[in-house]
Amino acid sequence: MATSLTQGPAGRVELSDRRARRLAMPLRHVDPSLVVATVTISGLGLLMLYSATRDRLERAGIDPFYFVKRQGLAVAAGLVVMVLVMVVDYRKLRDFWPVVYGALLVPLVIVISPVGSQVRGTQAWIQLPGGFQFQPSELFKFGMVVGLAGYLHRHRGELDARRVIGALVLAGTPIALVMKQPDLGTAMTLGAIFLAVLTVAGVRVRHLVVLGLMAFTGVVLVVQMGMLEAYQVDRFTAFLNQGSDTRDVTYNLDQAKTAIGNGGLTGRGLFHGPQTNGAFVPENHTDFIFTAVGEQLGFAGSATLLTLFAVVVWRTWIAARDAPDLFGVLACTGVVAMFAVQVFENIGMTMGIMPVTGIPLPLVSYGGTSVVATFALVGLVANIQMRRYT
Repeated sequence: MATSLTQGPAGRVELSDRRARRLAMPLRHVDPSLVVATVTISGLGLLMLYSATRDRLERAGIDPFYFVKRQGLAVAAGLVVMVLVMVVDYRKLRDFWPVVYGALLVPLVIVISPVGSQVRGTQAWIQLPGGFQFQPSELFKFGMVVGLAGYLHRHRGELDARRVIGALVLAGTPIALVMKQPDLGTAMTLGAIFLAVLTVAGVRVRHLVVLGLMAFTGVVLVVQMGMLEAYQVDRFTAFLNQGSDTRDVTYNLDQAKTAIGNGGLTGRGLFHGPQTNGAFVPENHTDFIFTAVGEQLGFAGSATLLTLFAVVVWRTWIAARDAPDLFGVLACTGVVAMFAVQVFENIGMTMGIMPVTGIPLPLVSYGGTSVVATFALVGLVANIQMRRYT
């Protein structure tokens, strides 16, 4: 009887230890909703990319799967990168954030040198073998999130004016390099990540007000001082005066709004969009890819896509809430800001309620670097969520 009594508590302790070991296994805590929603969005993006470009490419005698094949390679590479980011304990990124930040900052310097490639007045790409291009500003979104989260985690509880200035230098340097290209849309996204992370980190309200005023003043100066190309200024300001037709910009917006309005409740049907398949909508495989969703899949398809994005943002916010340290909280906050700003701005500009800034729709717009960077950020969120018990 005595032996039985002594073995009972020991057995319970052993069972508790096994349960603790199971809880400490990161792979048991992968968030399926986050991963599935992300992969589904990319799959829908490939479908809409094919639908939006098939007819145009066939008329030009080009392989109708041209864009899909290239985007598919980017999705495959993005999935590999996401898994790699998930495997490495995020606390290593936290501890070595200056290395990550610096390594991703270097290409931003290189791209504005003679090595960079210019397209439509924007020098934002580096040519790679095989006809591929690399856009450093897109990949630096990962560097911005890791760099700011790492810096503010290191100085938690010490966010006085000097530390805020340090954070401003970390964010302002890449933003200035991006504006040198110039790429106002990406600069706005990086700025939004900066402000969101600072807010959650506990920066004083007066500091945020000053930073907000500086950001607004900076945008005005950029537009007024001629740092942007004429077509970029026209695109940025066209939504304020949609009755005019400056360099055909408002015409393009009218075509985009017409395409979305044509979709109705259930859409015209896949591959049956007179505006998008007829190439009336400009850049309908990149900046204006949402017009293909709206016209061909209608309100139902658009709502489905927005729901998938909402799932990603919601699960990322849950990861921030459950994160075991400040770095995890801030990194997830940065990813939430990136998704929220890009989705709202991209869809808003196709509807004429936001300025046209060239911001891509994450995982849907054509652009390999953007796809890989987005998967990397989702991998970081999943990494933090996986290790909330360790």
